[in-house]
Amino acid sequence: MHLQSGTKIITDAPTENQGKGVSFSPTDLCATSLAACAMTIMGMYAQSNGIDLSGTEMEITKTMAADPRRIAAIDVVFNMPDRPFSEKERKILERVADTCPVSLSLHPEVNQNFVFHWKDKH
Repeated sequence: MHLQSGTKIITDAPTENQGKGVSFSPTDLCATSLAACAMTIMGMYAQSNGIDLSGTEMEITKTMAADPRRIAAIDVVFNMPDRPFSEKERKILERVADTCPVSLSLHPEVNQNFVFHWKDKH
């Protein structure tokens, strides 16, 4: 339970790993945390620099490895809103994502792949 808000998170193992599959697995939350952290850091930069990121959507794919069972890769696709972002803004936002605390905390063997789909092309 999150003490400040009272929000509860329920987890379960996936069905292929002795769970019921009724909620997010801990590794799902880890992958989601990476994406959320990167987006949060991007949002902080954007807010400080007058950039509107509203409408950004993310797709997250987690790949597991065996022996030992662990997260092998996390792919995060950022579907950016259709706005005229400058090349400088694009590059900075892409770099900022790589500096989020979750990204910097994950084991170096976890492949972290951030892909940005920019809708506007000028």
